Amino acid sequence: MKYRNIPGIDTPISEVGFGVWSVATPWWGVRDDKLGKRLLRAAYEEYGITFFDTGDVYGQGKGETMLAEALEGLRDKVVIATKFGYDIYAKRGDRHGGHSELPQYWDPDFIRKACEESLRRLKTDTIDLYQMHNARMEVIQSDVVLETLERLKEEGKIRTYGVALGPDIGWRDEGLAAMDRKVDMVQIINNLLEQDPARDLIRAAEEKGVSLVARVPHASGLLDGTYDPDRHFDKTDHRNHRPIKWMQAGLEAVRKLRFLYEGTDRTIGQAAILFNLAFPAIKSVLPNITSEENLREFAQAPDKTPLSEEEMRRIEELWTSELAEKLKQPFSNSKVKPTPVAAK
Repeated sequence: MKYRNIPGIDTPISEVGFGVWSVATPWWGVRDDKLGKRLLRAAYEEYGITFFDTGDVYGQGKGETMLAEALEGLRDKVVIATKFGYDIYAKRGDRHGGHSELPQYWDPDFIRKACEESLRRLKTDTIDLYQMHNARMEVIQSDVVLETLERLKEEGKIRTYGVALGPDIGWRDEGLAAMDRKVDMVQIINNLLEQDPARDLIRAAEEKGVSLVARVPHASGLLDGTYDPDRHFDKTDHRNHRPIKWMQAGLEAVRKLRFLYEGTDRTIGQAAILFNLAFPAIKSVLPNITSEENLREFAQAPDKTPLSEEEMRRIEELWTSELAEKLKQPFSNSKVKPTPVAAK
């Protein structure tokens, strides 16, 4: 494993991190809590992964409690990131099922409550990286929100804060605005098949000295060999929300990317991670880890041969080709709800 640094956090973060959503929710097919905890523990003990990214909304707190249980006794050796903004405390009748979004709140009292509850579930005194979860422009530009986060930082409850852009691909303007507001970190979607608006966000982050974390490096299974076009995915599975035409175009693109792994020491899944790590602004990559096999494969990616300038040039050519135009369409059909800053 190799490591990079995020300002404000003393512990270096591993170039491959662990996104807890893959084991704390059913979105990727893992429904075995014992397996999830075993993978989380093994990530550190066997492969040197020190960066763990969760969120209070994952399983309505389950992601945080699972992480605390799995990493018991390791708190000073790992970096924990979590997220806030969704009202996971609403009455069950007010909640939305599946992948639809819960109500969001951003007033100081709610942010403080969310922080205290996350600290309790994580069994820690300090959150290393506290992220606004899928925040819209109104939230990012709110002085009230940033002032509240600064107070939490001064009180030692959080070390750094940032924005996890989403819920789907896009959010260029929000990402650029967050960097202008001098947040410490921005989490983006970036992979070989989805490079916009990540290209603009990476360029801005390098100019402004902002740290990035990249998620969905494998494009919902297209870039790690797990996607089967003949397989039916359950409605709770995240891959079920990808447009069929997009997936078909993705399979065509994957065939043109064989030069990244055939005849090399890399698998396609490792090449997809190394593509992200070719950018210095990206400090860690969050693949979806659901088994001991892909934990091993993904964790070993930083030790494989880095992508060469020639390989990056060929990737650039593919992204400007006619095929890429088929890929430049929305990640999903998710509906965006207004997110009040000071309403509760």
